[in-house]
This record gives sequence, structure tokens and C-alpha cells, in this order.
Amino acid sequence: MPIQPLCFVVMPFGKKKDPSRPRKPEIDFNAIYESAIEPGIRDAGLKAKRADNEETGGIIHKPMFEDLLLCDYVVADLTIPNANVYYELGIRHAARHNTTLPIAAQHSTAPFDVGPVRSLRYKMGADNSFSPEQANELRAMLGARLKQLRELSRVADAPDSPVFQLIEKSQQSSLPVDSRLRRIKETDTALFELLNRYSGHEKTDIFREYVEYSDQRRKQLQQARNAGSVEQLNLIRDELQPFDTVEAGVIVDLYLSYRATKAWEEMINLYRDMPEVLKRTVLVREQLAFALNRRAKDPAHRECRDEAIKILEEVLTRIGPSSETYGLLGRIYKDKWEDSIDRPEGAGSLRQAIAAYAAGFEADWRDAYPGINAVTLLDIEGSQESVAKKDRLVPVVRFAAERRLAGKPDYWDYATLVEIAVLERNEAEAKKRLEDALANVRESWEPETTARNLRLIREAREKHQTAPGWAKEIEEMLLQKAASLRG
Repeated sequence: MPIQPLCFVVMPFGKKKDPSRPRKPEIDFNAIYESAIEPGIRDAGLKAKRADNEETGGIIHKPMFEDLLLCDYVVADLTIPNANVYYELGIRHAARHNTTLPIAAQHSTAPFDVGPVRSLRYKMGADNSFSPEQANELRAMLGARLKQLRELSRVADAPDSPVFQLIEKSQQSSLPVDSRLRRIKETDTALFELLNRYSGHEKTDIFREYVEYSDQRRKQLQQARNAGSVEQLNLIRDELQPFDTVEAGVIVDLYLSYRATKAWEEMINLYRDMPEVLKRTVLVREQLAFALNRRAKDPAHRECRDEAIKILEEVLTRIGPSSETYGLLGRIYKDKWEDSIDRPEGAGSLRQAIAAYAAGFEADWRDAYPGINAVTLLDIEGSQESVAKKDRLVPVVRFAAERRLAGKPDYWDYATLVEIAVLERNEAEAKKRLEDALANVRESWEPETTARNLRLIREAREKHQTAPGWAKEIEEMLLQKAASLRG
């Protein structure tokens, strides 16, 4: 289900006096929006969203902040010195680095702090009128500039935010994920950064640790997950609706709680009910694909797998190569391979899975998840070429996982080293890493996933009578751990 990126419009609304032309009629900003700005945004393939059109009720600040931080693009009209507009532009410049377009009438003068910011200038009549010709001109300029901005944000790192221009590139992108998150105040801002900027499985695994919201609601969700109770989660969902006034952190935690309880149908339905701005975030889109793929295990819903592939391909088009997105894409092709393992197309799906996982590891060598899946499937494929590639990748994957052990390791770091030890037939190392992995399990699906990978390795090797008996013992211990967590 392809989506249009959202463009949030920051501007005065209604008719406002122009301080630079105090004796002239008021400027009709609604007319400017309706005749030029909204059509120009639409021409660029974006969907316009305006703060004064919020229908949430209650305090408007919460949805406004979410729009500023989560919308893909922002257009800010600085024609008159409107304090709200300047405040909102400041928030945006602090949060996003190359997706904001200021505009202003040609006759206006920007205040000192905003003066250096490059803006698009449009014509207006001497009496503050805005003719159809002027509307068409602004529409064309705005549409063209936003198209340029879309391409620039996809292929280049060219900050339009003064804040990001002052920060060295190394400070923006080279720090480890965990330390970048620690530098963000533990509020919803951490969620927005997490949803839109970070890759790797860490962004779902550490989500709850870094996002603050109601302790009571957090505990309710945790209790429901621990009990594996979809019914409890449904009760929480019903209490929260409508979602337009609910904190984004609560909604996403509920979303991930459905994942933890394998409630794929509920997860997909929750996505459909989310606020539009949240639907478009990378994490939410990726996890929708995850849920659709799991739903596709039911033969009655096989079409969901193709839908999941389209979603992930759309995410890759938007954000470029990502270890997390390619990892999820690899999982889908891996499932397709397992479903057709004895049919001619099975080998093709296996190669697609290997290619996706390898691309994910190449996108971020620090993320061992796609790397371990790539080497596992290369071992299973078993051709001379695949085995040679596996042997080249294994040391790099091991290094990536071991580097994580020096910081704040989690289950997946130890599980990766378990799989590597099994691939290398190192029983002592496999059992040592298994102890660490079992001590760090959080949810039942984690050891189930590792056991599944080890089973695939074992079954492939059993065909050649080269599978050691102890490998199956490790699988069984992982499955026992998963069963104990499910109660």
C-alpha cells in the first residue's frame, strides 16, 4: 500500500494584518493556502496537512508537535512576524535536517535569526491581494522546489537547518545508536528520532527504554505482554480510542505489544486506525510489513506477503539502503523459500533472501542481524560459490557481534554468536554463548527465531550426514525457554 509523504504547513490562518503594510487590507492566508500552497504540495506528490485543520480537540500542542517532528516535509510561510510560526519552525529545524522549505512574500523582511535561511519568495499585490496568476506562479515554484527537496533528501546530505549546519557530520551520523539516543531528552522526541532516523533491530528492542509516557499505561501493556493476553491488549486499545489525542509512544508500544503476542490481525487493524502522521514513520511501516508477512502463513492470506514486499520496497525508496528494512525483506523471501522448498521456485526465493540479507549487512556492518542470516542461508544453499562467500562474511559478522558485547549487549548479540559457533561446528563455544543468550531473552519469539535458523542449518546438513547431534540439543533448549515464557 504505497503512501504519499506528508507535508505539514506552518503558517498563519484566516485574515491577518501585515505589520510592514499597516494601512493595507489584511492578507488572506487561507486563500493563499487553498489556491497555491496545497495544490503545489499535491503537485510534488505530497499530501498537505495544516495545523488549524486538526480535528483532535483538547490541547492542540501535542498533535502539532507530532506533525512537526514526524511529517516528512514542512512548508513554513514567514510573510508576517507570527510568533507561533517562528516557534514551530525552530522546533522543526532542531529535529530534522533537510526537509523544510520556508516561503515568504517578496515584500516581507525576515527577522535577523531567520534572515540567513534560504526561502522561496512569492509575489503579492501592493494592496495584499493575491491574484489567480500569482497563485499559479507560487504553485509552480513550490511544486518544483519540493520535488527538488525530495530528491535531495533521498540522495544527499545537505542540511537546510541552521542547527544541523553547525553540527559536524560526524556528530550527526557516526555515533553508535545507543549513545545518540542517550543524548536525546527522554520524551516523545526520542520516539520521533527513533521512528524516523535509526536503523537496525535496536530501534524496536530499546523502544520502551527510551520513550517516556504514563507509567500506569506502560505497566498495563507490560502485564498484558507477560501474560500473552491479546484480550487485555484489546481492552487497552478500546480505552485509548480515538487515537488522535493519544501520545505516539503509547500507540507504538501497543503496536509492538501485539507483535510480542503474535496478534497479527490486531496489529494490522491498529495500523489502520493510527493517526496519519504516525502511519508514515519508518518503524511503523516496517512492522506493518512484518505483521503482513506473518499473517501470510495462513494460506487464505498469501497475498499479504506481496503487500509486505511492496511496503518494504517503498521504504527503501524513501530512505535508501537500511539494514533493518533489508533484514525484514530477507525474512519474507526466506519464508517464501520455506513454503516452496521442494518446488522449482524455492531455489529462486532462497537466492532472493540471501541477496536481501547481504544488502542489509552491507548497508550497516555494525548490525549483525542481516549478516548472520546471510551466512546461515549461504551455508544452507551449499554451492561452492556460496560457501566461499560465507567463509568471507563470517569473521565480519562475528566482529560486529563481539563489538556489541563491549557495550550493552542484548539477546541477539549472543544468539548471533551461537549461530556462528554452530556453523563452525564449535560445540564448546556454541553452548557457552547459548547460556548468555538464554539469560538475555525478553520475549518468546526471540529464542524461537534462533531455534528455527538452527533447525534449517541442521536439516540442510543432515542431507549430507554432517549435522552434529549436539546442535539439536541447542535448538531444544531454545524452544524450552520460549515455552517457559509463554507459561
